[in-house]
Amino acid sequence: MSVFSRSRGKVVGGIAVVGVGALFLAGCAGSGGDTESSAPAAEAGEEMTLTIGTALPQTGNLAFLGPPEEAGVAYATAQINEAAAETGLTLDVIYGDSGDTDNKAYETEIPRLLGEGVSAIIGAASSGTSLQFIDQVVGAGVIQFSPANTSDAFTTYDDNGLYFRTAPSDVLQGEVLGNLIAEDGNQTLGMIVLNDSYGTGLAGYVTEAFEAAGGEVVAAPTYNTGDTSFDAQISEVVAADPDAIALITFEEVTTILPSLFGQIPSDKLYFVDGNLSNFGDQFPAGSLTGAKGTLPGLTIDSIAAFTDELDAFLEAEGIAALEEYSYAAESYDATILLALASLAAGSTDSAAIAEKLVEVSGGSGDGESCSSYAECAEIILGGGVADYDGVSGPITFDEVGDPTEASIGIYEFGDDNTYAAYEG
Repeated sequence: MSVFSRSRGKVVGGIAVVGVGALFLAGCAGSGGDTESSAPAAEAGEEMTLTIGTALPQTGNLAFLGPPEEAGVAYATAQINEAAAETGLTLDVIYGDSGDTDNKAYETEIPRLLGEGVSAIIGAASSGTSLQFIDQVVGAGVIQFSPANTSDAFTTYDDNGLYFRTAPSDVLQGEVLGNLIAEDGNQTLGMIVLNDSYGTGLAGYVTEAFEAAGGEVVAAPTYNTGDTSFDAQISEVVAADPDAIALITFEEVTTILPSLFGQIPSDKLYFVDGNLSNFGDQFPAGSLTGAKGTLPGLTIDSIAAFTDELDAFLEAEGIAALEEYSYAAESYDATILLALASLAAGSTDSAAIAEKLVEVSGGSGDGESCSSYAECAEIILGGGVADYDGVSGPITFDEVGDPTEASIGIYEFGDDNTYAAYEG
């Protein structure tokens, strides 16, 4: 087990466990605390249909995250609807494509979803993409709930109390990754960075942690979404001769990596949630042996029971098997939380649901712990307060809709260019 030099984090079986509260910035209107419902509350057990949309990446530079995220939503929806006879709540989901800031699929998809009268939109995965339409969503009085946004920009965003996320801020991932690189004995670091709120924000926190541990960032060139050539950035980083290179990118990493192979040892490469993928035979065997990466949430190994259940659900539904599981659990939890908040509010009104999201996540501090939709729904319908502990973690929203407890999974690539929980 490796213990970080700063007291807020440690690695346990591939998971960096981090307390969140002290790291988040103060300010901004609180999510879920100051809005008022414009719809009357339903009686317990009265039939309601909650309609939500998804704006997850079916296309664009995070398209590899779309299948696990949509699978998480679908699995949660099935469980919610299985219990409808007891709870009275049915969930309808309208699936949509967020795309990215290059293809701009959200420009037509968000108006389409809002036109369907959704109470909430789950998405986007990319922080930069979410920032393109958050004003449109919350301005329409609709909840935006991301399973994967990690930019710190959302912590202080003026969102009318309607933005929530199950992924922790990059303050945490940056600290974990920066300390990990330093603990591996690296004194100098080069980075190739996506030039958006996610990339530059995460790079800043990696730099802060790495330099606090005594290291030096010697090069950090950026590129823009839609770029197809990265020769200048690669040349700048390689010329700086760093001990290690962190790739803070999305799927562009598949174009960048071949030019790095042979110029830096594979175990000196570091990945982040935006590009951590099972590359398999995309590259020659052994190309990534020993490379490491970070991903917010518990490690895939630690939620094996959930992923097994998810696989069985997809097979039974005739849906293609997943190759990645990143943010599946966070998407599942987001869907469950929206349904529980709707039950607690007795309403499908967005503002009423937002008022209850902090409560059902345990943020009120006076709920009864529960770990499944059915269990939590029973508590709510019995007149109690439910505190949902999710698959992805305890969650527990603060007043601005950020989770106050989080884990960062640390992974290591094997000879087959796929990753597993890091046991260092």
